[in-house]
Amino acid sequence: MQVSHRFAAESAVFDDENLVSLAGLVPVMRLAEQTGLVEALSEKVVITGSRIKSGSANPAPKLATLIAGMCSGADSIDDVGVLRSGGMKTLFDRVYAPSTIGTLLREFTFGHARQLEAVLRAHLAQLCRRVELLPGAGVRAFVDIDSLLRPVYGYAKQGASYGHTKIAGKRILRKGLSPLAATISTDLAAPVIAGMRLRAGKTGSGKGAGRMVAQAVATARAAGVTGEVLVRGDSAYGIRAVVGACRRADVRFSLVLTKNSAVQRAIAAIGDDAWTPVRYPGAVRDPDTGEWISDAEVAEIPYTAFASKPDRITARLIVRRVRDAARQDELFPVWRYHPFFTDSAEPTVDADITHRRHAVIETVFADLIDGPLAHMPSGRFGANSAWVLCAAIAHNLLRAAGTLADPRLGKARGATLCRKIIAVPARFTRPQRKPVLHLPAHWPWVAAWQRLWHATTATLSTC
Repeated sequence: MQVSHRFAAESAVFDDENLVSLAGLVPVMRLAEQTGLVEALSEKVVITGSRIKSGSANPAPKLATLIAGMCSGADSIDDVGVLRSGGMKTLFDRVYAPSTIGTLLREFTFGHARQLEAVLRAHLAQLCRRVELLPGAGVRAFVDIDSLLRPVYGYAKQGASYGHTKIAGKRILRKGLSPLAATISTDLAAPVIAGMRLRAGKTGSGKGAGRMVAQAVATARAAGVTGEVLVRGDSAYGIRAVVGACRRADVRFSLVLTKNSAVQRAIAAIGDDAWTPVRYPGAVRDPDTGEWISDAEVAEIPYTAFASKPDRITARLIVRRVRDAARQDELFPVWRYHPFFTDSAEPTVDADITHRRHAVIETVFADLIDGPLAHMPSGRFGANSAWVLCAAIAHNLLRAAGTLADPRLGKARGATLCRKIIAVPARFTRPQRKPVLHLPAHWPWVAAWQRLWHATTATLSTC
């Protein structure tokens, strides 16, 4: 492809007041209105005693502007300025400047972030009533919990500290902030975010996990999950607080246990004839080496966790063992063992495959890192907490919009949805005082876009 005209230096002019660069935000924000996002923000987010006069005024429309910017690909506060270009201010009311949004975010404290977390949970429940986000939830749903470490630099970030993370299978110390997240998914649906909380980088992964699991299960029930719920997590979450939360909520758990002496003795007690070969339908990453594997052997044995505590629990210890690729020349096979603790009723092999699918939460992290969580924009911890929660709300809103547009787009990455659905240029006109958007002819994803448009504007047409 090559340019078919010879342009002069003055041939490019930014002067069109009716040109819209993000026409897809119209149906997306209509969906947000229909699911009560602004109302929830107005009702639940209340900031008094602001540091700057009027800095915390009108938090609901300001946060809605930020969420719309994140849906359009913003990964910094300044990126929200794209919503004030061309005809965008004609299409949308109360579009705030990036500086105004930044001032609001700096007013947030830990308590205000908890208010925004309540908005996230309530809005997800409303989205699930409006859109079939969790098909198969009447049979079984999964609550996955995990954390990540987002790197930050310099000395101005509140809460930034050195924490452990794993890169290419190796544990390293890295300075950053650590969001803890819980997601809900089913066998047929991509995960949506049920809860998210920002913590200091040095915070232990399991801190606050019990409360997060309890809230995520309650959110799942509010979102229409009527079937069995299975809570999954890695070794940081195989702790009493999480298992206890699962028992109190009457849900099942599948959690990795740290290989302490009691677990080692249980593994050693498994007989040689108890191991069953298993081949994964898709390769899984080995947590020790970072390599991809598709063959392993599994076995199980009864095990009592937290035996010295009054709330001891007896369930199944399922162990996966893999040949050590670095020691293939040994006279006898050398195995590496990966145990997890579960009260699932599935057969051993099926329970192992189900547990390994916990990695689906990593797709959510990858999506957020490729979008709003590419940066932690502020030096204030409260502002970054609000930023993380707005990113979670935007993720769920995009997931719902993609599902309305096309079932295949319901599982797409945020960047894909932005490219195909939101970043659609249009010219805004008003013939006979009726608003019309003129979009590009031959748009490759016109069918999906029109399905989303009709699904979110049909109520307007009948008024």
